[in-house]
Amino acid sequence: MDATEEPMIRLEGVGKTYPDGTVAVGELDLDVPRGAIVCLVGPSGCGKSTTLRMVNRLIEPTSGRIFLDGEDVTHIDPVQLRRGIGYVIQQVGLFPHQKVLPNVMTVPKLLGEPDRVARERASELMELVGLPVAEFGDKYPDQLSGGQRQRVGVARALAANPPVLLMDEPFGAVDPIVRLRLQDEFLRLQRELGKTVMFVTHDIEEAVRLGDLVAVFAAGGRLAQYATPAEVLGAPADDFVAEFVGESRGLRRMAVTPIDPAHLETLDGITAADLGGTIDVSSSLGDAMSMMMREDKPTVGVTDRARILGVLTPNGVHAMLRASVNDQV
Repeated sequence: MDATEEPMIRLEGVGKTYPDGTVAVGELDLDVPRGAIVCLVGPSGCGKSTTLRMVNRLIEPTSGRIFLDGEDVTHIDPVQLRRGIGYVIQQVGLFPHQKVLPNVMTVPKLLGEPDRVARERASELMELVGLPVAEFGDKYPDQLSGGQRQRVGVARALAANPPVLLMDEPFGAVDPIVRLRLQDEFLRLQRELGKTVMFVTHDIEEAVRLGDLVAVFAAGGRLAQYATPAEVLGAPADDFVAEFVGESRGLRRMAVTPIDPAHLETLDGITAADLGGTIDVSSSLGDAMSMMMREDKPTVGVTDRARILGVLTPNGVHAMLRASVNDQV
């Protein structure tokens, strides 16, 4: 993400007030960088889903402007706009009387793609989300598990190769174990595809796990904080954010804080028996702490392609947590 690059999505003073005077979103300014996952998180009724739906004009804003790749979306035909934006919801929205493969082919066919091209694209995406077309293409949605239906929903949203993906509580209706697997699958897909994603959730755990940036919404559609997961957890902007992210935010910070070789100690005086194993430098502090506790050792070796860079100690963990916030505030 290049901070100097024009954002893929820009909201300028965007608001939504209903005829009865209810303010759903108030004067919102928000930039979504290209290729980033931005998670909108907050309690029920805070305007996060309304914000998402204003981007593809399922809900029309009452004030402000919304730009998609530099173009004002209010000047785009709404139907055409939606066909160019992937949209995934909690209820999935698959056509129940249509088999899985035709479900995924829907948008490319609406855009005029020949059946052969749409079928090839849909088949590739089903493979990509872990549902081989030979096994799942001829099934109906009610023959799939909840997690499988969500994967089909993601594949269908990606079928037209949209630059932007809007996701509204997409994994909220499945059990916790399946939800974690879907999150992992989604992160893997994002590494391969590099889409610009706006992702609505009410779960701060999900937001900090998935988001490159997290937008915390408060009542009345107020944007309380917009920052990296580490900054939201380590330096809440106000009392509302601090309360929302919870007392365990320190533990959550470790899961989103990378290991920094600058804060590792040397191997001097430390034997292999002292180490609680080794861990790759690409891991998080949370991974390292889990290893320390599992092995009941106060240190863990940090490696880069099998070469030991140094040793992570509790003092190093503390220094990295402080630096993760100080670098951004």
